[in-house]
Amino acid sequence: MSGNTMNTDSTFQQAFASLQQDPGVILFTALQWIPQRSGLKRLFTSHPAQYPVGGEKTVEISPGWLGTVIEDKKPFLAPDLAALREVFTDSELIQQLGCGAVINVPVLDPHSTVVGVLALLDAEGKYTKQSVATAVEVINANLPALVQAFEAHPTEVPEAPEVPAVPGKDTV
Repeated sequence: MSGNTMNTDSTFQQAFASLQQDPGVILFTALQWIPQRSGLKRLFTSHPAQYPVGGEKTVEISPGWLGTVIEDKKPFLAPDLAALREVFTDSELIQQLGCGAVINVPVLDPHSTVVGVLALLDAEGKYTKQSVATAVEVINANLPALVQAFEAHPTEVPEAPEVPAVPGKDTV
């Protein structure tokens, strides 16, 4: 593992530990926003067997969720299974893990660009608007380190260099 990965893991682990205290978390993931693909790539997870690092979500992201978290840059709350099912295709797995509520908080860089999203999941009915405010406070207290952790991972694969034309070849 590279030093960057270990540093980012410890940053996400610290955020996870703080959020476990308040508002509480069963399942936690750090998802990098990849604007080129309108996708989310998992950089950290509390449940690697069910939600492996490197996994991506693209098509199954709901437009309402995208509008709230990515476009409006606001936290998203699904307080119960009904609300969660409207947005997440993996609601059955979420429920099997003992979760039925989610808070998603966008992580914004100094230019107010979304660099990632932290996903907190807990038992149905556990999260309220106050839980969201608490999660945002915890994240804001760790914001510079979190932004750095997300930015340590490149969001796009560099393109292969163009093969130069063979000198002396006619291009007509």
